[in-house]
Amino acid sequence: MHRLMHRPFRALLSTLALSVALILGVIPAAHADGTNPPTPGDFTGYGFDQCLTPEQYKMNAWLESSPFLAVGIYISGKSRACRDQPNLTPAWVSTQLKKGWRLLPITLGPQADCLDRFPRYGDDPTINPKPGRKGRYGKARKQGVAEATTAVAEATRLGIVPGSTLWYDLEGFNVNNTTCRESALRFLSGWTTQIRQLGYVSGVYSSVGSGIKMLDDARVERPGVFALPDRIWLARWDGVANTSSDYIREDGWRPGGRVKQYKGGHDERWGGVRINIDSNYLELGNGSVAPAEVRCGGTRVSFKEYPRLAPPKAGQRPGERKVTALKCLLREQSVYSGNLRGTYSPKLVQAIKAWKQARGLKTTKAWSQRNWVMLFAVADGGGANPVLKVGSTGDDVRRLQRALNAADGATQLPVTGVFDGFTERAVRAYQARTGLEGSGVAGSQTWAALAAGIR
Repeated sequence: MHRLMHRPFRALLSTLALSVALILGVIPAAHADGTNPPTPGDFTGYGFDQCLTPEQYKMNAWLESSPFLAVGIYISGKSRACRDQPNLTPAWVSTQLKKGWRLLPITLGPQADCLDRFPRYGDDPTINPKPGRKGRYGKARKQGVAEATTAVAEATRLGIVPGSTLWYDLEGFNVNNTTCRESALRFLSGWTTQIRQLGYVSGVYSSVGSGIKMLDDARVERPGVFALPDRIWLARWDGVANTSSDYIREDGWRPGGRVKQYKGGHDERWGGVRINIDSNYLELGNGSVAPAEVRCGGTRVSFKEYPRLAPPKAGQRPGERKVTALKCLLREQSVYSGNLRGTYSPKLVQAIKAWKQARGLKTTKAWSQRNWVMLFAVADGGGANPVLKVGSTGDDVRRLQRALNAADGATQLPVTGVFDGFTERAVRAYQARTGLEGSGVAGSQTWAALAAGIR
């Protein structure tokens, strides 16, 4: 990958093997942080990988400024270029997951026997190419099982929990070499079988013209012969941020089973920090989806524009649905305690004045577009707003989308709770309009501008 230092009985046996490994200390039993989520989970968006796990200040800077929300990390494998990973600790893993990063744990162990770049160090074995007496490449398969067991041990130590995807990095090789190809297939079959039996999800990274093509051909031409990975990671440096390639069929590992490394080693600078990376695009699981939202028993609070509201006068009345939405939102912030009917009531006026007074604003009876923007920029629970970018989901994304609609009625974003390309463009437009760096990432500066009601 990165070139810098560049049926029931069987399941029972696997469970027993895992238990023995735990007892012997091969797999630490109590080190994983039980609060960590499986990673990367359901996600559609951008990621990067680097040989050496980045320091925390780099991760912080890139979270705030870069388009990336997933990061590949080399957790095991004797053939990985960066054997020493001083920054990769259980604390590092839990910190990134809490901040919203999605992790792609990578193993680079034995490589194809016909690949002349390996062994890399001399003590890192290559995949055994011998077919054996029955022609089943049993030794290669056992190597794959062993490598999976080691990878799970390291994942467990780091707090990467079951349900996470563990990726095997099989560097590009000559797939026309029969023993090389068949032994690699058996190796990966052993890897996938063991990864699954130990409770994780199997992923394989390789060049789309060699290892990935080999897997895709096996899927179509020899179905059922090999245990194929749950997810594939295509190395295809065509500069196109998608998960397609002419080298393989379009139906395989669809939907939700592909990552594509679309750009090889290069420097990028975000937030003043430069890292040499590979760039990736992910379409995994169900993709980036947001859970359903219910506000105040079903009150609608999402609109494509949020106009000024004021007490009725001279036959003019504010829109009832917008008034009801405002009452709901102020109730959720413990400011309003009245009914949710669409009347501009004295209790609503009292709540509006209290809300404004708490923010040092002039305590008028009207509710302006600026007030809408400020209201949506208040984080749930009053804490800090999270960094949001392509792939982010949830109620915070909905708040952002509503704030952008309130800031500019021409934006008219659908409030989906998914930070997609439309939302990214709306963020960039807002940043350009308000003099902020046009990163398309809703970081601290963007949230601060929204919280101030800047339109």
